[in-house]
Amino acid sequence: MEEYKKMYRTIMEDHFPDEMGIQFGDHRLLYRKRTWKLLDPASQQIIEKGLRYGENPGQEAALYELVNGNLVLGDCHFIGPDFGLVSHITDEDMIQAGKHPGKINLTDVDNGLNILKYLMRKPAVTIMKHNNPCGVAYGESISEAYEKSNMADRIAAFGGCAAFNRPIDKTTAEMIRQNYLEVVVAPEYEEGTIEILTKRSNLRIIRIRKIDRLEQYRNLRFVDFKSLIDGGIIVQQSPINAITKKEDLKPAAASYKGKQYTIYRMPTEGEYDDMIFGWAVEQGITSNSVIYVKDGVTVGIGTGEQDRVGVAEIAIFKAYTKYADALCFKAYGIPYKIMEGEIQVGRRDPSQKEGIDDQVAGEKGGLMGSIMVSDAFFPFRDGVDVAIKEGITGIIQPGGSERDFESIEACNEAVPPVTMVFTGQRSFKH
Repeated sequence: MEEYKKMYRTIMEDHFPDEMGIQFGDHRLLYRKRTWKLLDPASQQIIEKGLRYGENPGQEAALYELVNGNLVLGDCHFIGPDFGLVSHITDEDMIQAGKHPGKINLTDVDNGLNILKYLMRKPAVTIMKHNNPCGVAYGESISEAYEKSNMADRIAAFGGCAAFNRPIDKTTAEMIRQNYLEVVVAPEYEEGTIEILTKRSNLRIIRIRKIDRLEQYRNLRFVDFKSLIDGGIIVQQSPINAITKKEDLKPAAASYKGKQYTIYRMPTEGEYDDMIFGWAVEQGITSNSVIYVKDGVTVGIGTGEQDRVGVAEIAIFKAYTKYADALCFKAYGIPYKIMEGEIQVGRRDPSQKEGIDDQVAGEKGGLMGSIMVSDAFFPFRDGVDVAIKEGITGIIQPGGSERDFESIEACNEAVPPVTMVFTGQRSFKH
């Protein structure tokens, strides 16, 4: 077991070249490997190295930054040099490294920025874990956004990567210090915050100055590679989120066997805001996915399932369990599961848990009044029905199913009626 643990601390030698070129017809792109000179906690020596390892110990890995070349294929102008974010992190930006980062640390940062680039109008925070968000939230301040995103799924946020779209202030730094995170990344750190954050000796504190300009990345495409087990490669353009304002959304409508179906109720301004927020969060979630959002905060996130009704139900289950944990932690300062264990051995009054359970049931896990977000259409109304039972008020989904009329009927039959809009684009991410 000790040897197994040692693997996670070992900085692997990688045999990838310092530079890498990729030829697209007549276009050539040049990439340079990123390394950092950091203090190794084990040897207490400065070691220059790139990624510690890949997705798992034992996998060599390297990070490359695009440094030269401009790619144009057809009418698509891909992102060029001088736009580096994660790939441009310097020694100076590694304010506290702890140890050289692994591949997952930086892909979590990257996908966090992929979500935040659509959420720049207000302070926002996303906490990532294994390349999916645990919680995403707007706030009137960056500290409020962090509190909301953390409490959206306090359990999963443990050991996660928190990405901020505003500089971190002292209030936020104190809140971060109370939790366990692997990585925190922000455009800047206000005076006095580093001294607070470094009290967590293993916390990686990273600055990416261009976060304050993230919005300009929302319409820039990059080449997306997928390697196959036979050594082959699939390449594609990165997707573009076409939903930026309520006018981009269409009221749900469908035609079936000559009959027209339209949604009865249009969204309120608040529902539109949550629909646009939720669709932005969807851009960073593994498909098949269904999520629920309310007042600019994620309530339940269901990821990577094979069937749509199943993932809708999983997101509901997660909403209930995370809500119970949040209530328990706020009231008693302990996780809900710890409370259950203490009740079982007679150390705590069962009425405390009963009170929490009653509140969770009464408020349906915080789902009442939320918006359901689906990255692809509903092939049947069952996925919509399970969410309507939980008190959602609106749905945003691509539309395009032959049985869209069923989902429209389900919304119109609800009491009160549920609103639904179509995006006209899906948001698959694999």
